[in-house]
Amino acid sequence: MSNDFPSMEIRLPKIKPGVIKIAIAAVIALILLFGSFYQISPEEMGVILRFGKFVRTTDPGLHLKLPLGIEQLRKVPVQRQLKLEFGFRTERPGIRTEYRVTPDTKKEARMLTGDLNVADVEWIVQYKIEDPYKYLFKIRDAESTFRYMNEAIVRKIVGDNSVDEVITVGRARMALEVKEELQKLCDLYEIGIEVNQLIFQDVNPPEPVKPSFNEVNEALQEKERKINEAWAEYNQEIPKAQGVAEQTIRAAEGYATERVNNAEGDANRFINIYREYARAPLVTRKRLYLEAINDILPKMNKKIIFDERQKNILPLLNLGEEVKNE
Repeated sequence: MSNDFPSMEIRLPKIKPGVIKIAIAAVIALILLFGSFYQISPEEMGVILRFGKFVRTTDPGLHLKLPLGIEQLRKVPVQRQLKLEFGFRTERPGIRTEYRVTPDTKKEARMLTGDLNVADVEWIVQYKIEDPYKYLFKIRDAESTFRYMNEAIVRKIVGDNSVDEVITVGRARMALEVKEELQKLCDLYEIGIEVNQLIFQDVNPPEPVKPSFNEVNEALQEKERKINEAWAEYNQEIPKAQGVAEQTIRAAEGYATERVNNAEGDANRFINIYREYARAPLVTRKRLYLEAINDILPKMNKKIIFDERQKNILPLLNLGEEVKNE
């Protein structure tokens, strides 16, 4: 059996030199065309570098630049709300967001408070890129620097407050202080970032001491509750006692005024009667007798039995006759 194969000759089609030139020119034109046009979205700003040096910024829309690497484009999201997380990382956003905690995130969350306690502080900072030029060229790796600035300021503010303030009542105030200090530092270093909001997401004592801390916190809450109840009872009883005391004082003052007025009236009446008696003793005695009889007779029983009672009444009648004879 013969191993010889028939020889095969491959012939390429002949292409005219003019066609090759046209094709090469078309490819170069396409490269230049696609390398010259670029699109900036509404939430971004374009930064143009010519041979690595900043030359200009461009607004959203369609623009031209020099191709072939002469001018390079860097897009900066100036209108987008950016976020940094501390103490945790978002694993999967959604309706039920999943978070991830690693040893590194635990280290950045664990802090020392002003009263030498330890707390795990997790927070979120929201910011925008205010100046693309400063953000890209004024400082190296602006995002990492901004993260370090966050940690430094939060640790400083937490170290100036007690653990109770950090965990409970002082969180809103501390977040505002951190935001203001962070913005001042960004302006000082010209990092080109505007801090919009800082939120302490979760602040807790470390896991090993959490049961003891919860017991202490419950005891403090019970103490606060009893103090509030005592103050409530105080605020209820003291005004009531003050009202009763005031009422008693006013009643005593009224009684004293009444007795004084009655005494003064009786004294004045006695003086007036004495003056009249000194002027006309007979008339005064008769008037006094008649006034006394006028007060006594209506109180006596209309039916008078002339028995032993008559003997008691006769001296009065005889006295009346003597008064009349006089």
